[in-house]
Amino acid sequence: MSMDRRMFLAAGAAAAAGLALPRRGWTQAAGATARLRLFPDRIIGRVRPELHGQFAEHLGACIYGGLWVGRDSRIPNDEGYRADAIKYLAALGIPVLRWPGGCYADDYHWRNGVGPDRPHTVNIWWGGVVDNNSFGTHEFIGLCRKIGAEPYLAGNVGSGSPEELRDWMEYCNYPSGSTLAEERARNGSPQPFNVRYWGIGNESWGCGGDMRPEEYATLYRRYANFLHSFGGVRPVMIASGPNGNDIRWTRGLMDGLGRTRPGGISMHFYEGGDAPPTQFTREQVVKQLAIFDRVEAAIGQQRSILDGYFGGAQVGLVLDEWGVWDRPGPEVEARYGRLWQQDTQRGAAAAGLGLNIFNRQADKLYMCNIAQMVNVLQSLLLTDGPDGERCIRTPTYYVFAMFKPHRGRDSVQTQAEGGGAAPLSASATRQDRQMLVTLVNPSPDGVVQVDCDFGGLAAEGRAQILHDPDWNACNTFDQPNRIVPRPHPVTAGRRGLRVAVPGLAVVALEVRLS
Repeated sequence: MSMDRRMFLAAGAAAAAGLALPRRGWTQAAGATARLRLFPDRIIGRVRPELHGQFAEHLGACIYGGLWVGRDSRIPNDEGYRADAIKYLAALGIPVLRWPGGCYADDYHWRNGVGPDRPHTVNIWWGGVVDNNSFGTHEFIGLCRKIGAEPYLAGNVGSGSPEELRDWMEYCNYPSGSTLAEERARNGSPQPFNVRYWGIGNESWGCGGDMRPEEYATLYRRYANFLHSFGGVRPVMIASGPNGNDIRWTRGLMDGLGRTRPGGISMHFYEGGDAPPTQFTREQVVKQLAIFDRVEAAIGQQRSILDGYFGGAQVGLVLDEWGVWDRPGPEVEARYGRLWQQDTQRGAAAAGLGLNIFNRQADKLYMCNIAQMVNVLQSLLLTDGPDGERCIRTPTYYVFAMFKPHRGRDSVQTQAEGGGAAPLSASATRQDRQMLVTLVNPSPDGVVQVDCDFGGLAAEGRAQILHDPDWNACNTFDQPNRIVPRPHPVTAGRRGLRVAVPGLAVVALEVRLS
């Protein structure tokens, strides 16, 4: 039985009896309704699994203590990888994982992380801590293989050279016979890694070099000239794109590239928080979640810019850093690690809003990677410090689990009407007669009764909900299952199916058309 199916059934029929009364954080609105029109035959595009990608950087306890504890650790481990983290990530199915950064990538020299004798280096971007480089290329590839992820390596442009990145590509991908391939074999991997995705720098407008777009474009052309299909693996090279919806950067980059066309151009889009994660007021919730309207507009505008250039339609738009970035506070960082961020019901709503956008814009996107996978920012997993044994799944983890069945399906058009001041967020995918409809109520206030109209087609369905009436609620090490998907009632409505969506709840509706 798949994990997705188990989540529909795990809580038992008793949990489907009705909605819990609110404790605090939202008020039940009387009679708020929305109509969701779904058009099963109007295909937007295929939902690439890569839209559910992840990101892991050498930052805080993301790598060391989060993913990698070493073979000699007292923490239960699988060949040095934290055992619980591997189990949870493999169950979720991670389509693609980006590493080693982030800002860290443009000061990372890959040779420091291969072979038996590895130097200790200073992480200049994240606290000046010493990295012993015990987690390097081979360990990253091993992690990807254990959790089923496609590797995405971010190369060093800021402090590196074309020769360094070219050699890393050969080391990873050339089968045998060359000096670098034989070195890889001596280091324990006779078979090539076959890495397809390569980032040519990171945030070159900022920590990756503080460049102008034209300056970076010149560097990109130079790098691309030396990066080849080693071992028959054609690399997808991803250029450093804009911060948010910076149209000036994108146009300057495309103009400077001339006739050179990368496989993708990255875009980063965060929204900061005005409070520690578990202390948000209603006004702060509304302000933060408003970012997602801008994210969706930026995807459309950036795609339009790329398409306006000769050959630009072949350049993938990659949102390889996104999510909410709250203020953890110094006491939290001192205990758990830099940028360790608790994930709440509000975070779950943010994840659902983002993933719904990616479904609706499936024809415009190539890859998306939430930041970051463990402990840092809007993560899937949390551990109780680098030396702590406990590892828990966050509400955002469960949102990705609820959206997992969308992968590989056709996204179809939806149209939401009504629902109050904050419009209902929805997306839907179809495979044969099966549909998955995901709903997020972006307002912290009230319950919206959603009537789903499937274009006159008869439908039957069942649902699961991820919800806590307190938007600051979270899963903790003492209460790890407070916010988990539970069965949720669906009734026959006038136009098809009716389902209630409380404030900031995420609902997944599994539908069979007849």
